Amino acid sequence: MAVTENPAEETAADPTKPLSVSETALATVLEVRAQEDDPANTALKVAITGSNMTEFQYALELLAIAEAADDDLVYSQGPKDELTVIIPADSAKNMLGSTLDVPAANTPGGLVIRNPNSPDPLEGLDIELEGELPEQIQQVLDQAINPALASHGGYATLVGVDGSKAIVTMGGGCQGCAASAMTLRDGITKMLKDALPQLTEVIDATDHTAGENPFYT
Repeated sequence: MAVTENPAEETAADPTKPLSVSETALATVLEVRAQEDDPANTALKVAITGSNMTEFQYALELLAIAEAADDDLVYSQGPKDELTVIIPADSAKNMLGSTLDVPAANTPGGLVIRNPNSPDPLEGLDIELEGELPEQIQQVLDQAINPALASHGGYATLVGVDGSKAIVTMGGGCQGCAASAMTLRDGITKMLKDALPQLTEVIDATDHTAGENPFYT
């Protein structure tokens, strides 16, 4: 399964081919595809399945080219157009300019997706905010942020508000998690500031050394 890495440099975006495949990744995919019953008519499908607030999550699969949906983007990659790629229509916009590649040296994993795009944490959510700033912050936590963190066994709690600054702690599986500080900075902070433009800062008051059973280590 592919993971996301930040792109080393921006890839030229072609809306008809939102995901490019590097030479090294192409070799890996073709090696796996060679084990299929009909390699020449087998495509690589890459779809966005969700996000963890800071990065998109993906599903990669090999399937017959004929199984592509009518609105899928279907195109070739490789110097000899050796590989057919299928991108679902609802994934194409958020994959524009992405590259399927192999991890950096000494990094485990088979393939990575370097995507210059990031999720919109509030996309698809209909949050009606009421009351003063502390109440509004709590509503965003309850309705948007904590449901996303719950899949990791974690949660975020509002400690208080200092003027235009929100003080937040993370608990459960997020406390002691190596990625929780980044989640707070890149995910929770963005979500709160997008929903509440009057916020100038989100302060992490979590004691990350106290987590006993973090979801990630």
